[in-house]
Amino acid sequence: MPFHCSLAVDQTPPAVTTPCASARRPGPQPPPPPPSATTHTRPVRRDPQRPSSASRSGDRNEGRSGSAMFEGTQRRHHRRTDGRVVRFAVAFVAITAFYGRFTRVIGFEPDFLFPLENVTIAQGRDAIFTCVVNNIGGNRVSAPPEGDFTPARVAWIKADTKAILAIHEHVITNNERLSVTHNDYNTWTLNVRTVRREDRGTYMCQVNTDPMKSQSAFLEVVIPPDIVYEETSGDMMIPEGGSAKLVCKARGYPEPKILWKREDGGDIIVRTGNAIKTKMTSVEGESLLLSKVTRSEMGAYLCIAANGVPPSVSKRLMLHVHFHPLVQVPNQLVGAPQKTDITLQCYVEASPKSINYWTRESGEMIISNDKYNMTELTVSYYSAQMKLTIRKLKKSDLGGYKCISKNSIGEAEGNIRVYEMNLTKPRTLSEDEEDNAINTFNSEEDDYENRNTGRNSSSNAPSFKDQSHRLHRSSSNMIRCIYLVLLMPVLTLIKN
Repeated sequence: MPFHCSLAVDQTPPAVTTPCASARRPGPQPPPPPPSATTHTRPVRRDPQRPSSASRSGDRNEGRSGSAMFEGTQRRHHRRTDGRVVRFAVAFVAITAFYGRFTRVIGFEPDFLFPLENVTIAQGRDAIFTCVVNNIGGNRVSAPPEGDFTPARVAWIKADTKAILAIHEHVITNNERLSVTHNDYNTWTLNVRTVRREDRGTYMCQVNTDPMKSQSAFLEVVIPPDIVYEETSGDMMIPEGGSAKLVCKARGYPEPKILWKREDGGDIIVRTGNAIKTKMTSVEGESLLLSKVTRSEMGAYLCIAANGVPPSVSKRLMLHVHFHPLVQVPNQLVGAPQKTDITLQCYVEASPKSINYWTRESGEMIISNDKYNMTELTVSYYSAQMKLTIRKLKKSDLGGYKCISKNSIGEAEGNIRVYEMNLTKPRTLSEDEEDNAINTFNSEEDDYENRNTGRNSSSNAPSFKDQSHRLHRSSSNMIRCIYLVLLMPVLTLIKN
């Protein structure tokens, strides 16, 4: 905007002011002078050595003294000095108005205080770009034809589509998820709410200077992994010795990686074409191939999808391996005294899950009551422990018992025999009885030797025969007798 200042000299000395200065003076302003008085605003140069005609006539008419003439000369000098000040002020204002527009644009043209930062955000969240521009109050270098200057503006542009999103504080694009904020100083913010995959791209903060200034940043929209259930395997059942292929599909950005693990932390057995078996804690890939599957590989497998964007997701797949029931009996012969409790055990392996029960040797099924207590403890997906407790054992409880397991493929059974154990202690010999038994045994042995050698046992010849081996032999006979007494009940039961 050009500066407009009217220059006029007040005829009342010595106060001389310019309209620019008087414009800043508070209070009412005097009316402008008539056109005839303002047609020529430049003061007339006078010779300082030549007095004015008005002064000469005044001196003649009024008869002023020499001192009065000196005062008139001083007033004229002040007028000439004030005229020079006015001309200097006009020149300064003109120069400032002429060079000011270039000074504000060239010396203080807009610039970016911080670079525009890239943003990586998950889909569905809000993204924010912040552009800080200094000296945005400057004008454009190229002026319109009318000579005025347009203030610089900040615009947001999506570079890949060349779409103008917003100018200054106004959103241009028809997208209700976009908004622009300005802190009334130098910071502009572009907000993208609930980011979608199509919002990905390069965003530009541009200032419409000449030449144009801009800076760009990239918006990366990442998507957490998600299992594609329509293309993922479910629970699977195969016979023992068969093969199984488990498939898991996932989507997301970046593309998720699939990892297979066993839920129980066990090893995954991978078999190659050369029948080489490899145990691995995890296997990477969309598919998991299991060949010649055994019952130990039965269980839950986890398909885990991850791409670095939380949270990771997983799916649980159950692998069932079917086989004929198997029954194992750790103790087939169990003994206990009467009026005590006794427990029988069987271990069962079966898949599909089997029906397990107990019977007597005669085929009579046993049910839980005050006499019998049956429990079943699950060991793994396919194995269990069966227990039968018989309370207050009596003679009618002796005999054979069966643990039976049945499933849709077949059945198996195990046999256990219960016998009575006699805990009566055998009679022990006193020291005198033991010495008598040894002496009697020694006498009989001496008689036997005398008969064989033809010598009389009553001979007076001294005998120095060592008797230690006879004592050892008698002790061994006693131990054999004790064992025989203890084994008699068992032999009786076996014979029956």
